[in-house]
Amino acid sequence: MVSDNRDAAIINIGAIVTGSLDRPRIDADAVYMSDGKIKAVGHRQAVGADSAHLVIDAAGATLAPGLIDSHCHVVLGDYTPRQKTVDFLESYVHGGITRVISPSEVHAPGRPKDPAGVKALALAAQRCFQFYQPGGMTVHGGSLILEPGLTEADFAELAAQGVWLAKAGFGAFDRPRDCGPMVRWAQRHGFVVMCHTGGASIPGSSAVTADDLLEMRPDVSGHVNGGPTAMSDEDTDRVIAQTDIALQIVQAGNLRSALRVTRRAAESGNLHRLLIASDTPTGTGVMPLGVLKSVVEISSLAPLAPETALAAATGNVGRVYRLEAGIIEPGRPADVMLLDAPLGSHDTDALHAISRGDIPAVAALFSAGELRFMVSRNTPPPTRPIRIARRAA
Repeated sequence: MVSDNRDAAIINIGAIVTGSLDRPRIDADAVYMSDGKIKAVGHRQAVGADSAHLVIDAAGATLAPGLIDSHCHVVLGDYTPRQKTVDFLESYVHGGITRVISPSEVHAPGRPKDPAGVKALALAAQRCFQFYQPGGMTVHGGSLILEPGLTEADFAELAAQGVWLAKAGFGAFDRPRDCGPMVRWAQRHGFVVMCHTGGASIPGSSAVTADDLLEMRPDVSGHVNGGPTAMSDEDTDRVIAQTDIALQIVQAGNLRSALRVTRRAAESGNLHRLLIASDTPTGTGVMPLGVLKSVVEISSLAPLAPETALAAATGNVGRVYRLEAGIIEPGRPADVMLLDAPLGSHDTDALHAISRGDIPAVAALFSAGELRFMVSRNTPPPTRPIRIARRAA
């Protein structure tokens, strides 16, 4: 279901989760969107919501930013070679994910490991998703795998071509930390560098410890809770206490470690560094609800306020990766979703359901200001009668 992208509004919103830790909720009941952007957030009459070509009546449901999966293993197109599944990204949209970020195309069959090959793979993936949006999803593809032989000129060349992501901890170095100079080159040329963290994940990978991270200093500790094998508690504590590296916890990792990282981050005033991602598709599988499930687990078990857990999968990700997405405010991309208590829930709204440990209903989703669906095929149905109140010819 797709609107004509002229303008759209959502009215009768029960709660708005902003995606920002500084102001996690705001007093408003309507959002107006046009030209792919959020134009106004406030009360129904003030934002002019009723004049929009498309008006959704939220019936008291909760509005939140679309989820951003910062560890989604894309390769080329909407196909995962690891699990031989097509259209998985379009299905992830039905899990509330409006945007994914590549942690490098390591699952490409016969993955090249020479400098020319890894450059070509990153550029091809970046170009593949430059205009291709499966299910309306924005895909930030093309992440350079740091391999021996790369030079600073290679980073400058790729940056000029639009590649801005890099992956450390996977190359054929004697020690993972030996790629440290490349991490500096990448950052100097505007790359955001993620580093594999913890034990080996697939053949060709290696274990990465706190000593490696402290020497490399990447921007993001990818699956800091293990992908799937976590570092020791002592190593995890060192990364939290001795660095400002973003702490990415994933569904495909160690749940105990994820909860521990969350608690340590909260205790030390470092929740702004916490990112929630899926690390799928992998051996763990194709998981359209991977990010949402982690949000629920972290909120209900850590425990963490549901709006804070949602921020770790939206606004925190946008800030670390220098994206405009992930925040509900005027001028930001109109990537938003309506959440509700799932049908049959003992709770009255999505946030209470998340705190209890229930997967909420994704009752409607917009990306780039276009309505992609009413009621997700991958979550339970909503409790509230959310409906299209107006659709102009």
